[in-house]
Formats: sequence, C-alpha cells, structure tokens
Amino acid sequence: MPRAYPFLLATAALLVAAPVQAQQRFENLDRIDSLVAMTVGANLGEPGGPMAPVDRRLKLAACPTMPKVEGPVFGAAMVKCEALGWRIRVPLVAGASAAASGPVPRTASRFTPAARATPQESVVRKGDPVQLMAGNALFNVSRSMIADEDGAVGDTIRVREDKKAAPILAQVVEMGLVRVPGFKDF
Repeated sequence: MPRAYPFLLATAALLVAAPVQAQQRFENLDRIDSLVAMTVGANLGEPGGPMAPVDRRLKLAACPTMPKVEGPVFGAAMVKCEALGWRIRVPLVAGASAAASGPVPRTASRFTPAARATPQESVVRKGDPVQLMAGNALFNVSRSMIADEDGAVGDTIRVREDKKAAPILAQVVEMGLVRVPGFKDF
C-alpha cells in the first residue's frame, strides 16, 4: 500500500493541473469581448458595440501578448494576435458610436444587390489577392488568398494560399471578397 500513495498523489496533481493547462492553451474569449468593447467605446448590443459575444466554440491559441484590436473597419472590429498570426472579425451594431469614428458602412448593406456588381462582370481576376471569409451573423474569420481564376459575383472559383497549396472552392461576394460555401449568414 505505501507504494500506491506517490502514484495517487501524482494522479491527483495531474487532475488538478489539467484545467489550469487547458485555460492557458486557449485564448480567454471574455478578455477579447472586453477589449473590443473598450476599443469601440460601446458595450455588447449597444449602438457601435459588438453585435454578440465572440462565439464560445472558437478555440484560439492563447496569445502570449495582449491581442490588438483595430476598428471599427467596415462595420467590424478586428482582433489580432500578431505573435501567433490569428485574427478574428467581430461585427458591430450600426449606430452613434460607430458613426462618430467616421463613415462605416453597415455589414448587412455590404452584401445587398445594390452594392454588388452586375452578375456578368468579372470582379475577381486570376492572380488577384482576395479575402476568404467564413462565419455567420455572430462571427467571421478571414484569410488572405490568391484567386486561381476569374469570377463574377455569385460564381464559385478556386482560391489558394500559395502556389503549392491545394485549392479551395469559394463563392465571389464582391471585388476582393470570397466566402466559403455553406456560410451564408454573414
């Protein structure tokens, strides 16, 4: 029996340390919510503030430095961890605080038919840099890519991160912006 005690103590120590290590592996999303609210000067749901909290399903690597918040830009705040290379887009409620910082188009109006080009006109050309977006009404994630072919609004084209990467199919939303099919609510 005395030999079992060190084993039990080590097992208990691992069980206690596991939640602490899990917290350190992923970014604190409450901290991101607070940083966005402080940067834009409005709380969750207020005009100019975040539309919703950052989606709790996101498992971002814990940033070793303070994440940087930029915005509002095109109706959203951009949260970046430059040390690790991740960034997320937090949609903002249109309103007084956002308008005070300059003209910011509402996210919903960016994708209305009036804001789009005519369907026959190619708005993305082969070799153009594009932003690949995925997400929904509560969060968006984007990545810079290169178009492999020409495409008009609504067309599905191939994009890739670099010449050696496998292509990804994406739908053209507007000039310089494509989205992953299946994420239609952003």
